[in-house]
Amino acid sequence: MWYMHDFGGWWMLVGGISMLVFWGGLIALIVWGINRLSRHEGMIRNNPIDLAKERYAKGEITKDQFEEIKKTLS
Repeated sequence: MWYMHDFGGWWMLVGGISMLVFWGGLIALIVWGINRLSRHEGMIRNNPIDLAKERYAKGEITKDQFEEIKKTLS
């Protein structure tokens, strides 16, 4: 009979920690999902000139290539 009371505190501690991990993970998953769904960056581009400007600003294309793109698209 006394045997059951020896480990009761430890199991409560393990249960409490696992509950905190579960709820913390669930809340983190919800926040991540909302953040992921609300992010529109990179999904909508106004036109190809804006894309070329962005690529030029990042250094992916040279000034000559940028001017050629502008001339071709205009």
